[in-house]
Order: sequence, then structure tokens, then C-alpha cells
Amino acid sequence: MSEQVTTIQQALWNSANVLRSKMDANEYKNYTLGIIFYKFLSDQLLEKTCDLMGEDFVDLNQAQALYEETYYDEEDGEDLLNELRYTYSYTIHPDFTFTKFMEKINDNNFMLEELAQGFRDIERSHPDFENLFEDVDLMSRRLGPTPQKRNQTITAVMKELAGLNFAKNADLLGDAYEFLLGQFASESGKKAGEFYTPQPVSELMTRIAIQGKEDKLGLTAYDPTMGFRVIIVIEANSYVNIRSSRLLPKFKTQKINSWCAA
Repeated sequence: MSEQVTTIQQALWNSANVLRSKMDANEYKNYTLGIIFYKFLSDQLLEKTCDLMGEDFVDLNQAQALYEETYYDEEDGEDLLNELRYTYSYTIHPDFTFTKFMEKINDNNFMLEELAQGFRDIERSHPDFENLFEDVDLMSRRLGPTPQKRNQTITAVMKELAGLNFAKNADLLGDAYEFLLGQFASESGKKAGEFYTPQPVSELMTRIAIQGKEDKLGLTAYDPTMGFRVIIVIEANSYVNIRSSRLLPKFKTQKINSWCAA
């Protein structure tokens, strides 16, 4: 295992450790995975902004500054938002990006309601995102008995995840989910099957589904019960000797489950 992978996994597990003493894995997985997914959406948006504005992506802080500048520009702002909506079906207010939240956290003026508003904005942006973060109850007393304590708990989780950069590295999301789901499954015992399919099972399912069809163009696989589709797509790419747009089958779900929309 590379040092980078170990560092990433440690950051992910540290974020889960913040919540472990407050609730069991079946509950705190929703917070950890939900916040990770929000960071992915935010990082992706900032990286795309640099691309659309013809700027090299340096880091998230540089991209955040460019996003803020362009967002409020009378000439370019609306064009940028339209392009982002066309590409991703959502936008995020500059004050509600994960990068901006970290800036506020470092300045001690982050408010949990802002993250809640960011969740709501995403959910309202497109029908596919409806109820995406419904299991991330930021007002739950399990996070703390007072608003201040709840704010401190979520802030601690976000600090652990701040070092992960999903811009230019979207595959990291799948790696993060797979690692955490495996860890949650270990803790949850017999309930693990509700949210995690072990990697060997995913591999076997993929091999069976496409056996004899490896070279077929336009191959589509359908599973109406699939929740975490990232894993099976990863398996398709890893265990089938097929590449590029010709070659990766389309995997569709009848219903996208909460944060499993990735």
C-alpha cells in the first residue's frame, strides 16, 4: 500500500473517529460519506471553473478566489453558472463551497446552518439530487446537546477531510467510499449488507454480468437494487480488458440511494 493511500485512509478514518463515540456505524456513516460527497461536488465545481475560465488549476484556494471573482462579475458570472449547470446540473454559492467553509472554520466564524443550506441548494438544483443529504441530520442531538456542540462536532469532521483534494482526482471518491464502507461493514456486523457489497462479490457480479460480452459495443448492465454503483464500475474497468468510451459499459440504477449518487 502506497504512502499516499495510507495517508488518505487515515484522514478518512480520523473523520469517522470524531463521530464513533456518539453513534454506531449505521448512523455516522451517513455523516462521513455525506460530507465527503459534498466536498467532492465542491472541489469538482472549483476545478471546472478554472477550466472554463482558461486558468490553470493550482489549488482549491486559487480556484475559490477565481470562482468568487467570476461569480459576481456582471459579464461572466451568468455564463459561468449556465455552463456549470449544463455540465453538472448544480451550482454552489461561493459562500457555501467546502473550501470557503474551511476558511470560515479557520477564522472561527463557520455556522452549521450554512452547510445545511448548501445541502438544500444541491437537493433543489435537479430532481436527481432530491433528498440526497436527507440522512445527514445536522440538527441531531447525537452530534451534541447544543447548537455550539453540534457545530464543533461537524467542524472536527470537516477539518479531518480538508486535506483531501477531489479536483483532478475524481477516482479518489470511489477509493474513499470503498475504504470507508468496508470499515463500516466490519463494525456493523450483520447489518453491513444494507450498505456495502464486499469487493470480491462485486468482482464476481461484474464477471458474470458481462461474460462473453466483453467486446460488445453499447453493452448496458441493469441492476434495480444497486446502491453504491461506483464499486461495480471500478470492477468493470479493472477486471475486463476494455478501455475508453467504446469500452466501459453504461451502468444505470433505477433509484439513486441518498449519498450513493456518485
